[in-house]
Amino acid sequence: GEEQYNCISALHHSLRGSDENASLYWLGRMLEGGEDPLYVARRLVRFASEDIGLADPLALTQAVAAYQGCHFIGMPECEVILAQCVVYFARAPKSIEVYRAYNKVKERLRMHTGPLPPVPLHLRNAPTMLMENLGYGKGCKYNPTYKEPVEQDYLPEELKGTDFFKE
Repeated sequence: GEEQYNCISALHHSLRGSDENASLYWLGRMLEGGEDPLYVARRLVRFASEDIGLADPLALTQAVAAYQGCHFIGMPECEVILAQCVVYFARAPKSIEVYRAYNKVKERLRMHTGPLPPVPLHLRNAPTMLMENLGYGKGCKYNPTYKEPVEQDYLPEELKGTDFFKE
C-alpha cells in the first residue's frame, strides 16, 4: 500500500541527509516487511545519479553492482549488499548538478515550438559520397588528434552559448 512509498521516501530523505543510521533503519524496515530487494536496488540506481551524481561518480557503479548482486543471490543473502550500498550513499558527497542541467534540457525541448534546430553539418556523419558532397562532416575537427582542446561549436546555431549548468 501507501506505506511502501512512505518508507522508500523516508529512505531517500535519510540518504540525502547523510544519516546512515536512519538509512539503514528504513532499508531494514522495507526488507523485513517483505519488500522486493530489486525494487530497492532500482531506486538506489536512480539515487546514485540523481542525488550523488558527479560528486562521487563511483556511486552509480556501486548501485548497479548492488542490483546485480541482489538479482544473483536474492533474499535474505542480498540484504547486506543493499545495506553496504545504503551506507555508502549516506556517507557519499551529494550533487544534483547533472540532474538540474538535464531537467533544463528537457524543459528547453518541451517549450520549443516548431521544428527543432538541425544538427550542424560539421557534426553529421557522412557514410555516403552524396552526404559528403552535401557538406556532412566538412570542417569537423577530430578532437583525439589534437593535443589541446579545439574550438568547435557542438550546439545548433540557435543554442550557441547556452549553458545548462548555470543557475
